[in-house]
Amino acid sequence: MRSIDLEYTEHPFLGSRRMCVWLRSQGHAVNRKRVQRLYGAMGLEAIYPKPRLSAGDRAHAKYPYLLRGEAIGRPDRVWSADITYVPMPCGFMYLAAVIDWYSRYVVSWRLSNTLDGAFCCEMLEEALSLGTPEIFNTDQGVQFTAEAWTGRVERAGSRVSMDGRGRCHDNIFIERLWRSVKYEDIYIRGYETVRELEAGLRSYFEYYNGKRHHQSLENKTPAAVYRES
Repeated sequence: MRSIDLEYTEHPFLGSRRMCVWLRSQGHAVNRKRVQRLYGAMGLEAIYPKPRLSAGDRAHAKYPYLLRGEAIGRPDRVWSADITYVPMPCGFMYLAAVIDWYSRYVVSWRLSNTLDGAFCCEMLEEALSLGTPEIFNTDQGVQFTAEAWTGRVERAGSRVSMDGRGRCHDNIFIERLWRSVKYEDIYIRGYETVRELEAGLRSYFEYYNGKRHHQSLENKTPAAVYRES
């Protein structure tokens, strides 16, 4: 799973078939079914356009992708949320975050040892205590299609937007965040315990928001841009 995470972070368009080939080239004796099972456990899906082969297999309310062609001209116009897998020496954790698209500011985040939606709802409550976006975008994961999430977003006065399944650019800013978090912190720190991981991520997000200058933000920090509004 750690090998999958490293390669997926670098090449998130790899589906289970191509990942299986890559793992075998690295000396792992795996078949495609095992890779598919691990993708499911890690909450991964290759992000490339593909046909909707199982239309109607999800009972959740359908929400459109609202951001195509939208101008994101200020903070709190669009937020998005996502979950990523975090490898540990003796297991793994899941990291969720809410990011403001305009400023790249990480509004809130949470760690969990399961993909249960409760930790996402806790993160959502914290985020909404700090502000309210016009549009809140997520993928179609079960944590974000549950009424507990969508209903709370709508009650806050935000419009729900959801990525098209497998679309690589629909949630691009938070995908870039995951690359930064992993390559600049998680992979190089090698946290041994959950307590160390949580403390390390807290320090990293403080750095990311308040001290990490972004070229795309005219070399300002996310916190500086977010607070300009």
